[in-house]
Amino acid sequence: MERRTFLNISTLAFGSMLIPVAGRAIAAEELLSPMAVAAKKALADTALNAATKAGASYCDVRIGRYLNQFVTTRDLNVENVVNTESAGVGVRVICNGAYGFAATSDMTPDGIAGAARQAVAIAKANAKLQTEPVRLAPVKGVGEVSWATPYKKDWRAVPIKEKAELLIAANKAGMDSGANFMQSMLFQVNQQKYFASTDGSYIDQDLHRLWAPFSATAVDKASGKFRSRQGLGAPVGMGYEYLDARPEHKVKAAGGVATLYTNSYDMIEDARAAGRDAKRKLTAKSVTPGKYDLMLSPEHLFLTIHESVGHPTELDRVLGYEANYAGTSFATLDKWETKKFKYGSEIVNLYADKTTPGSLGAVAYDDEGVRCKQWDIIKDGILVNYQATRDQAHIIGEKESHGCSYADSWSNVQFQRMPNVSLAAGKKKMSPDDMVKGIKKGIYIVGDGSFSIDQQRYNFQFGGQLFYEIKDGKIGQMLEDVAYQANTQEFWTACAGICDERDWRMGGSFFDGKGQPPQISIVSHGSSTARFNGINVINTARKIG
Repeated sequence: MERRTFLNISTLAFGSMLIPVAGRAIAAEELLSPMAVAAKKALADTALNAATKAGASYCDVRIGRYLNQFVTTRDLNVENVVNTESAGVGVRVICNGAYGFAATSDMTPDGIAGAARQAVAIAKANAKLQTEPVRLAPVKGVGEVSWATPYKKDWRAVPIKEKAELLIAANKAGMDSGANFMQSMLFQVNQQKYFASTDGSYIDQDLHRLWAPFSATAVDKASGKFRSRQGLGAPVGMGYEYLDARPEHKVKAAGGVATLYTNSYDMIEDARAAGRDAKRKLTAKSVTPGKYDLMLSPEHLFLTIHESVGHPTELDRVLGYEANYAGTSFATLDKWETKKFKYGSEIVNLYADKTTPGSLGAVAYDDEGVRCKQWDIIKDGILVNYQATRDQAHIIGEKESHGCSYADSWSNVQFQRMPNVSLAAGKKKMSPDDMVKGIKKGIYIVGDGSFSIDQQRYNFQFGGQLFYEIKDGKIGQMLEDVAYQANTQEFWTACAGICDERDWRMGGSFFDGKGQPPQISIVSHGSSTARFNGINVINTARKIG
């Protein structure tokens, strides 16, 4: 079995992040040595044949090679460089109406056949306790196909020295402009995934993802007060070209208060701005609590979408099968069955997909061999669907899976994971600067911050990175100590405006946890800047008594 350790990253702004680092440490040069497709097919056939001979009515095999490279820096020093590889085979079967799963890192014919037989033995044992047989939505075999993340620059071929120099240059830019401390990181992932099943599919996929977060912290040495500003770049399903900044991929925030990014990212420019922002936050006006019209940028809104729409529409949470990482869901089947449950205002349309180019979730096929697609979750403010896998589709009357099954490793069984969930752009022509003009008393929020949400994904509180007062249609001074509170229905029903498609872009989560034992997934969420009227804002610096 694979060895899973954790890289502990601690900063004032990030808190303590335990990042999973699975597999064995390898030299950087080994990242570029793939396994031949013909060899993977031969191993997969060995497992399929062994499983069916042992009595399985269905079998799927996932052969995986998972590569990670993490580079971390603090101020002008490189703290750590980690290269890991994890490779092995996971076999899932159905026998006597029950699931069985087994995995092995012994990638010999005997080792894989043994894992297949073990999976069948487990299924037979499970069947003695199972009250209802597993029902899989049908999937037509696709034969031998392949798909790869479109990229122009392979991160595996870029020298570590070049990457470290970029991070150090970003740290220096932040410190030169006002930050006392800087930490920057570069997370790079390549998943080489081969799927085969008794349905007749042999699917080879090569997936690339990248994220370059940083944190700038400024300190008032007299008072000990400190403030931080994190980077505004997004995690992406792209190659290293994302870090080769292009002028046409830069967007000015409303009022010119920040530079934002689309298909490439100027990390040094953003770090320089973050140093200035962190220092300004030390003396920014503390917000007056009350009701405000909020104007939320995509760099902020992605997290609210993730927590208040993405997780509560996962069908396993809705059914009560999953309750880890903040619980089940308020959006229960009885509400959906009415066909008129109001989730948001009439302009709110949220959809799911695993197909958007450059997104973290973009793949051609999920981990059950289902072709990925797009579907509506909230249509004109009404809850119309959920996220379902092959064994869940019949529960909500679907004839096919939504294609959102995922496992974070060959050694873990696949299960329902969140696809990209995004807010559709507004239909009327509107820019963020246009939106500001219609707001009398409001706050403009850019970037995501801390949050909390209850066990049914209903009552919540969100912070952010940058806050600006909006008064009589104009953006004013920087604010601090801002967080807003609402419940999911109240919040989305208060959505009164969405900028058009010119403003639409994605944020995302590179380390989204779910399950027990926990698995990590990756997911993007897109939106345009959106307005929410009359939302309660609290002052996070206020003390009782």
